Amino acid sequence: MSQKKATVRTFQKMKKDGSKIVMVTAYDAPTAAFAQEAGVDMILIGDSVGMAMLGYSDTIPVTMDDMIHHSKAVRRGAPDMFLVGDMPYLSYHTGMDTAILNAGRFMQEANCDCVKLECSEEELPLVRRMVAAGIPVIAHIGLLPQSVKVSGGYRVHGREEAQAERLMKLALDMQDAGAFCVLMECVPAALAEKISKKLAVPTIGIGAGAGCDGQVQVITDILGIGSFLPKHAKRYAELGEATRQALKQYTDEVKSGVFPGPENSF
Repeated sequence: MSQKKATVRTFQKMKKDGSKIVMVTAYDAPTAAFAQEAGVDMILIGDSVGMAMLGYSDTIPVTMDDMIHHSKAVRRGAPDMFLVGDMPYLSYHTGMDTAILNAGRFMQEANCDCVKLECSEEELPLVRRMVAAGIPVIAHIGLLPQSVKVSGGYRVHGREEAQAERLMKLALDMQDAGAFCVLMECVPAALAEKISKKLAVPTIGIGAGAGCDGQVQVITDILGIGSFLPKHAKRYAELGEATRQALKQYTDEVKSGVFPGPENSF
């Protein structure tokens, strides 16, 4: 089902109108096609592909080539969707020029519409440079999965007053630097709502409550694939169990000679 291609202005208008923004991750063409048909507003090709699809324990091993490969597949499956390329570990940490070139790969090679990067105060000059180069940016604040070994693990950010003030200032500074959207991960709901109301640009939450302008979830959590379900997620299907049962039945039927039957043969 074709739909009108969203732009940065689309999401600015949605915030102004009070319309919630729906983002979901996808890593392959069939899933991206389902997302487009379902009417989601934007697809994130997240570096969470490392855990969701590639068998890694975290996002650190994911490379730019991995991300471009999966982003191209998503674009083929969802030609009319607004796609967000997730900048992986070390793709923007070793120099401004390298960061711009890597972000440009998402735009040129994979036909993404913007990039997302995990942001601290250190990334403010980079965000400005990317926007100046014509690359729309989503600034990811709060829990930063690429930095959990420094921060001490996966935890909520912004519970203490000083942390809350820092996140508010960081969000405003990212907006001033040109980010068209701020994504907040594992931020207390009251703080995320306060930040969302303060910003002129839209916010997307994951584990940040209902007060954000939109929500993002990992597709494998939504579909019930995988054994671990984060607190912030909700399963809308149990495809993991359905898949196991289907494969077990297929195995049993082949071994017993039930499949293939005459109707499956030429």
